[in-house]
Amino acid sequence: MSVGRTYKDAVDALNSLQSNAATIAAIRASGQRNTDFAIPEMIEYLGRIGYKPEDLNRLNVIHVTGTKGKGSTCAFVDSILRQSVPGWKIGLYTSPHLVSATERIRVNGVPIPEEEFAKYFFEVWDRLKSNYKPGMKPMPMYFKYMTLVAYHYFLSINVDATILEVGLGGAHDSTNVAPKPMVTGISSLGLDHTFVLGDTLEEIAFQKGGIYKEDVPAMTVTQPEGPLEASTFTVLPPHPDLADVKLGLAGSHQVSNATLAVNLAHQYLLSQRHRIDLPTPLSLYPFPLSSEFVSGLENARWPGRCQQAADPKAPGLVWFLDGAHTTESMTACANWYFAPDTGFRKSDGGSLRKRVLIFNCTSGRSGSKFLGTILDGLRSQRKTFAASADAELVQNEVFFDHVIFCTNVTYADGNSKSDLANNTVDQKELAELKTQNELADAWISLVPAFPVDMIHVLASVQHAVQVVYDLRSEGNVEVDVLVAGSLHLVGGVIEAASIGDVALAL
Repeated sequence: MSVGRTYKDAVDALNSLQSNAATIAAIRASGQRNTDFAIPEMIEYLGRIGYKPEDLNRLNVIHVTGTKGKGSTCAFVDSILRQSVPGWKIGLYTSPHLVSATERIRVNGVPIPEEEFAKYFFEVWDRLKSNYKPGMKPMPMYFKYMTLVAYHYFLSINVDATILEVGLGGAHDSTNVAPKPMVTGISSLGLDHTFVLGDTLEEIAFQKGGIYKEDVPAMTVTQPEGPLEASTFTVLPPHPDLADVKLGLAGSHQVSNATLAVNLAHQYLLSQRHRIDLPTPLSLYPFPLSSEFVSGLENARWPGRCQQAADPKAPGLVWFLDGAHTTESMTACANWYFAPDTGFRKSDGGSLRKRVLIFNCTSGRSGSKFLGTILDGLRSQRKTFAASADAELVQNEVFFDHVIFCTNVTYADGNSKSDLANNTVDQKELAELKTQNELADAWISLVPAFPVDMIHVLASVQHAVQVVYDLRSEGNVEVDVLVAGSLHLVGGVIEAASIGDVALAL
């Protein structure tokens, strides 16, 4: 592939490394998980760009996995460390991105600049090409390649700490090649990516637990009974001081993530006592929380997760963004949204407030089950807050005025921003809006009283956003929009609605 050297060229080259829908379908049909060679392949790629696994120990890795909450945990750790050692370079590698591929690689909370991304991207590209030998795979796939770029960048600029979020699973993930992390952690477990990780919590826990390294502190939070009870991970009870801290990330489930983050950050700082003089003396355990830790927890931001963003262009329009895409995270989303200060809040003055759901989920996920989870959350929260929220709204069985099922294609012309291109979707199913029609049918089945003409099946995110803006323009109308089911959908809404300045601010 002949490529130029701009940021756009880098993203186009990166997109060429995605698996297509046909390849993924063939692998699924074969029943093979193809994981046995993942780590040896990653080590080979690492060698081709000039590094040995031992070199990654210089990154001072904090390694985090889990089914839900691993990204939020990483965001808390990043914020805590930036408050605790403000002069240090704190690297953060996460996935997926919402709007720009640069979001995946951050230093001190700031995404890598586009020109730097292109520079390091093509340095990795050139090294892989020049050190290719017959019998080798020419190029890694998308996530492995991005991980190599992150390693190369963080090593080149000499970061003081690197927070690595596992992409998928743990044992065979491309982030799992650093021989000696500073500390490892597992957030809440649940059923997701079962094709790769296994069909039971025990199988998934085994994969996640694969990030454990001998003599490296390992921590987790309280899990469903069984999966990690015989593991070498220390189970952390909720931190008692968190009851008095207003966390920067919304949702009651964040207490678990914050607990894990506090202990991971504390363990990392303990490992660095020989080279830092902390403002607050460090005890053996993180009790009580120091002012730096509290500040880090309060100022943590993680876009697209239980996030409320007022639209600066349309007063009265509020976006509620949550990329929940598992049953457990959808439950957490519902518990966050259906509450007196969010979805159940009373209208201001004499204005009318309309409520919209924009939803999509990837092919193969149970859309009907996810929509049912949202509605179950509505019913449960209705009982909880019957006396403290808008009574008429709480009692409204339908609740939403409009529901929109759209694809993740960004623009109405059928194109997506390069950073948001997704080659893994079956193009025939996409053109037929197969998933979106199935979701609409599921909604009708779940909410028979819902007006059919208020259910929209649309070909792009831009189409969905336009429906919302048309509603907002109807006189004295306020609009609340819950966007859920896919982080790719959330990113598309941020792009199509041009709300990145407020939604992506850290």
